[in-house]
Amino acid sequence: MQTIPFIKMHGLGNDYIYIDCFRPETAARIAKINLADLARRVSDRHFGIGSDGLVLICPSKDADARMRIFNADGSEAEMCGNAIRCVGKYLYESGRCTHLHMEIRTLAGVRNLALQVAEGKVTQVTVNMGRPTLQPATIMLGADPVGYTAVNMGNQHAVFFRDTVPQLPPNTNVEFVRVRNEHELDVRVIERGSGETLACGTGACASAVAAIYGGMTAREVTVHLPGGDLHIQWKSDLAPVFMTGPATEVFRGEYRYNNE
Repeated sequence: MQTIPFIKMHGLGNDYIYIDCFRPETAARIAKINLADLARRVSDRHFGIGSDGLVLICPSKDADARMRIFNADGSEAEMCGNAIRCVGKYLYESGRCTHLHMEIRTLAGVRNLALQVAEGKVTQVTVNMGRPTLQPATIMLGADPVGYTAVNMGNQHAVFFRDTVPQLPPNTNVEFVRVRNEHELDVRVIERGSGETLACGTGACASAVAAIYGGMTAREVTVHLPGGDLHIQWKSDLAPVFMTGPATEVFRGEYRYNNE
């Protein structure tokens, strides 16, 4: 039996269980655990803590910290925009990183964070999400070809501009987008390994990039997700994408992991 301290945080309802691996005793326990199994167990909303996945906050040799993220099905993801904002919040408020500009290593590379703080608490985090890569593509839905835009924001997304959301397999990142006007998008997201979530940072960025690329919006947009709003800015085709949004701590506790 392993007792593991955790923090539950969310970005617009996209919630994860966070484990601080800066603590030597916690890192030693985590090193002995099957992380895919742990992610599945803590994510279960009936038999576990309940979340969209598991995030490890680890030391890094070339950045302020390293983020490892596991989806609810145990698969490891490259990047998560909502999770990385929460990582920045935790690092600052715990005193592990005291400056307002941070570098966080992910499987998609190093991401830069800029924190807004009021009375010692992080209120908003802006993330340099990197330069997107994108291309138009199609799939066959029955006998009809359906167009979408493939956008890579560190992980791959397929963005559809539709008024309704069809059923799709849970092992893909898919965004369904309705354009309100040149400054606003409505987005629903199905995340690989987790199903439909209340928000997705990389998905919001991918949706904004696809809309801008398609000439449907201006280069700064507010993305309305079921869990709340994100502000996305893409100044030019060769520029990185910047995402700004909140990060919220829910509670802390200890999880008892039995590998039997």
